[in-house]
Amino acid sequence: MPGAQAEHPRITRRRMLLAGAAAAGGFGYWWYRRQPPGHDQPRLSAAEAFAAAREGGIVLVDIRTPQEWRASGVPVGSHQIDMRREDFVAALQAVAGPDRSVPVALICARGVRSARLTRALADAGFINVIDVPEGMLGSAAGPGWIAGNLPVARWEG
Repeated sequence: MPGAQAEHPRITRRRMLLAGAAAAGGFGYWWYRRQPPGHDQPRLSAAEAFAAAREGGIVLVDIRTPQEWRASGVPVGSHQIDMRREDFVAALQAVAGPDRSVPVALICARGVRSARLTRALADAGFINVIDVPEGMLGSAAGPGWIAGNLPVARWEG
Protein backbone atom coordinates (compact mmCIF):
# COMPACT_ATOMS: atom_id res chain seq x y z
CA MET A 1 0.00 0.00 0.00
CA PRO A 2 1.54 3.34 -0.96
CA GLY A 3 2.17 5.72 1.87
CA ALA A 4 1.83 3.04 4.55
CA GLN A 5 4.76 2.73 6.87
CA ALA A 6 6.46 -0.61 7.25
CA GLU A 7 6.03 -2.03 10.69
CA HIS A 8 9.30 -2.18 12.66
CA PRO A 9 9.78 -4.11 15.82
CA ARG A 10 9.86 -1.83 18.81
CA ILE A 11 13.18 -1.44 20.49
CA THR A 12 12.42 -1.46 24.14
CA ARG A 13 14.65 -0.98 27.12
CA ARG A 14 14.13 -4.64 28.05
CA ARG A 15 15.27 -5.83 24.60
CA MET A 16 18.33 -3.59 24.78
CA LEU A 17 19.25 -4.94 28.22
CA LEU A 18 18.76 -8.54 27.11
CA ALA A 19 20.87 -7.99 24.00
CA GLY A 20 23.60 -6.38 26.10
CA ALA A 21 23.54 -9.22 28.60
CA ALA A 22 23.75 -11.80 25.82
CA ALA A 23 26.70 -9.98 24.23
CA ALA A 24 28.48 -9.71 27.58
CA GLY A 25 27.86 -13.39 28.31
CA GLY A 26 29.13 -14.37 24.87
CA PHE A 27 32.25 -12.27 25.30
CA GLY A 28 32.82 -13.71 28.78
CA TYR A 29 32.59 -17.26 27.46
CA TRP A 30 34.89 -16.42 24.52
CA TRP A 31 37.44 -14.85 26.89
CA TYR A 32 37.25 -17.72 29.39
CA ARG A 33 37.86 -20.36 26.71
CA ARG A 34 41.07 -18.56 25.72
CA GLN A 35 42.60 -18.55 29.20
CA PRO A 36 45.04 -21.32 30.02
CA PRO A 37 44.04 -23.25 33.13
CA GLY A 38 46.38 -23.15 36.07
CA HIS A 39 48.56 -26.14 36.82
CA ASP A 40 51.57 -26.92 38.96
CA GLN A 41 53.60 -28.61 36.24
CA PRO A 42 56.91 -27.12 35.03
CA ARG A 43 57.01 -24.56 32.24
CA LEU A 44 59.65 -23.77 29.63
CA SER A 45 60.00 -20.79 27.33
CA ALA A 46 60.05 -21.58 23.63
CA ALA A 47 63.83 -21.00 23.53
CA GLU A 48 64.38 -23.28 26.54
CA ALA A 49 62.20 -25.98 24.96
CA PHE A 50 64.17 -25.78 21.70
CA ALA A 51 67.49 -26.07 23.54
CA ALA A 52 66.28 -28.98 25.69
CA ALA A 53 64.85 -30.83 22.66
CA ARG A 54 68.07 -30.28 20.68
CA GLU A 55 70.11 -31.69 23.58
CA GLY A 56 67.76 -34.68 23.97
CA GLY A 57 66.58 -33.60 27.44
CA ILE A 58 62.89 -33.57 26.50
CA VAL A 59 60.50 -34.98 23.95
CA LEU A 60 58.88 -31.92 22.35
CA VAL A 61 55.34 -32.56 21.08
CA ASP A 62 53.40 -30.11 18.92
CA ILE A 63 49.76 -30.84 19.77
CA ARG A 64 48.15 -28.49 17.23
CA THR A 65 46.11 -29.62 14.22
CA PRO A 66 47.44 -30.60 10.78
CA GLN A 67 45.90 -27.41 9.38
CA GLU A 68 47.96 -25.36 11.85
CA TRP A 69 51.12 -27.33 11.09
CA ARG A 70 50.61 -26.70 7.40
CA ALA A 71 49.95 -22.97 7.91
CA SER A 72 52.89 -22.06 10.16
CA GLY A 73 55.25 -25.00 10.01
CA VAL A 74 56.37 -27.08 12.97
CA PRO A 75 59.07 -26.55 15.59
CA VAL A 76 62.34 -28.17 14.56
CA GLY A 77 62.94 -31.17 16.79
CA SER A 78 59.27 -31.73 17.61
CA HIS A 79 56.89 -34.61 17.09
CA GLN A 80 53.45 -33.74 15.75
CA ILE A 81 50.53 -35.43 17.50
CA ASP A 82 47.11 -33.84 17.09
CA MET A 83 45.69 -33.63 20.61
CA ARG A 84 42.22 -34.51 19.29
CA ARG A 85 43.30 -38.04 18.44
CA GLU A 86 41.44 -40.69 20.38
CA ASP A 87 44.71 -42.63 20.68
CA PHE A 88 46.75 -39.62 21.79
CA VAL A 89 48.36 -41.40 24.76
CA ALA A 90 49.35 -44.38 22.60
CA ALA A 91 50.78 -42.03 19.95
CA LEU A 92 52.68 -40.14 22.65
CA GLN A 93 54.11 -43.35 24.04
CA ALA A 94 55.11 -44.40 20.53
CA VAL A 95 57.49 -41.41 20.36
CA ALA A 96 58.42 -41.02 24.05
CA GLY A 97 58.37 -44.65 25.12
CA PRO A 98 56.15 -46.39 27.68
CA ASP A 99 57.89 -44.83 30.70
CA ARG A 100 55.54 -42.11 32.00
CA SER A 101 58.44 -40.33 33.71
CA VAL A 102 60.15 -39.31 30.45
CA PRO A 103 60.16 -35.50 30.18
CA VAL A 104 57.55 -34.49 27.60
CA ALA A 105 57.03 -30.83 26.67
CA LEU A 106 53.80 -29.77 24.97
CA ILE A 107 53.46 -26.79 22.63
CA CYS A 108 50.38 -25.43 20.87
CA ALA A 109 49.56 -22.08 19.28
CA ARG A 110 49.18 -19.82 22.33
CA GLY A 111 49.52 -22.00 25.41
CA VAL A 112 45.87 -22.70 26.18
CA ARG A 113 45.62 -26.24 24.79
CA SER A 114 49.09 -27.18 26.05
CA ALA A 115 48.10 -26.11 29.58
CA ARG A 116 44.89 -28.16 29.40
CA LEU A 117 46.65 -31.23 28.08
CA THR A 118 49.53 -30.83 30.55
CA ARG A 119 46.99 -31.04 33.32
CA ALA A 120 45.16 -33.99 31.76
CA LEU A 121 48.36 -35.99 31.23
CA ALA A 122 49.51 -35.30 34.79
CA ASP A 123 46.12 -36.54 36.01
CA ALA A 124 46.61 -39.64 33.81
CA GLY A 125 49.86 -40.56 35.56
CA PHE A 126 52.53 -38.84 33.48
CA ILE A 127 54.94 -37.43 36.05
CA ASN A 128 57.18 -35.20 33.94
CA VAL A 129 54.90 -33.16 31.66
CA ILE A 130 56.15 -29.69 30.79
CA ASP A 131 54.11 -26.82 29.35
CA VAL A 132 55.47 -24.37 26.76
CA PRO A 133 52.96 -21.57 27.47
CA GLU A 134 54.29 -19.13 24.86
CA GLY A 135 53.23 -21.50 22.12
CA MET A 136 54.13 -21.03 18.49
CA LEU A 137 52.43 -17.65 18.11
CA GLY A 138 53.11 -16.03 21.47
CA SER A 139 50.98 -15.31 24.51
CA ALA A 140 51.13 -13.38 27.76
CA ALA A 141 53.95 -15.80 28.71
CA GLY A 142 56.25 -14.60 25.93
CA PRO A 143 56.76 -13.96 22.22
CA GLY A 144 56.47 -17.56 21.09
CA TRP A 145 58.49 -19.85 18.89
CA ILE A 146 58.06 -18.00 15.60
CA ALA A 147 58.65 -14.46 16.92
CA GLY A 148 61.62 -15.82 18.87
CA ASN A 149 63.20 -16.74 15.51
CA LEU A 150 63.51 -20.37 16.50
CA PRO A 151 63.79 -22.84 13.62
CA VAL A 152 60.59 -23.95 11.93
CA ALA A 153 60.31 -26.80 9.43
CA ARG A 154 57.73 -27.34 6.75
CA TRP A 155 55.24 -29.99 7.82
CA GLU A 156 55.46 -33.05 5.62
CA GLY A 157 52.13 -34.64 6.47
